[in-house]
Amino acid sequence: MTAPIGKFVWYEYMGDRKAAADFYAHVVGWGVKDAGMGGFPYDIVSVGDHMVGGIMDMPAEAEAMGARPGWMGYIWIEDVDASAKRLTAAGGKVFKEPADIPNIGRFSVVVEPFSDTFMLFRDAGGNPPPPPAPGTPGTIGWHELHCDDGAKALAFYSDFFGWKKERDFDMGPMGVYHTFDTGHGEHGGVMTRTKETPASFWLYYIFVDSIDAAVERFKERGGRIASGPLETPNGRWIVQALDPQGAIFALVAPKR
Repeated sequence: MTAPIGKFVWYEYMGDRKAAADFYAHVVGWGVKDAGMGGFPYDIVSVGDHMVGGIMDMPAEAEAMGARPGWMGYIWIEDVDASAKRLTAAGGKVFKEPADIPNIGRFSVVVEPFSDTFMLFRDAGGNPPPPPAPGTPGTIGWHELHCDDGAKALAFYSDFFGWKKERDFDMGPMGVYHTFDTGHGEHGGVMTRTKETPASFWLYYIFVDSIDAAVERFKERGGRIASGPLETPNGRWIVQALDPQGAIFALVAPKR
């Protein structure tokens, strides 16, 4: 099987682990179980037998550096060490030098040149298993980057990971929205962040059955709407929101 270079293979939340696990399980229906990593508390969230990501407490050193609760994506690369050096040479930064997670894989926390953080990752056990069918509730349905320069950022990711640009959408005062395909059944968009957006960030859209029902569920647990619900050009409904810890997330559904 061809190596899935450029594929999002994991999503990780750092914040209050127990509170986040309770919130997202209620809102999107994830199953939650302890990863069994000994003295390191870590919960795995799943859709059926498919593991979507993990939830952990915010490390003290990260909090001391000003990190806030939020989601981070792991992107597959064959050689984490060489890629971290390449990213640095391209103007990015390495926050966490390449290191091994015993029996799991190798990773590095990096910041690309256009100011957002993600993980370079290579699984120790080979290629990841195939995901559920597109649109399955609880899976990630869209990846959206808000950054310092949308066009240049997409050119960087395309060169670094082999992503393919799809279309441009003129959003008037909000600028141009560039869509992409990772080549592994994943899609997303990149845009230059607005003046009102204080920092760059990746926004991950989680599939649910119904936007209105999901909104009611997250309101029950203290979540707040940031934008939407809105209907997209392809007929889906989206909402951008903040969880009780202030982390931004988004939902996508085929209906209200």
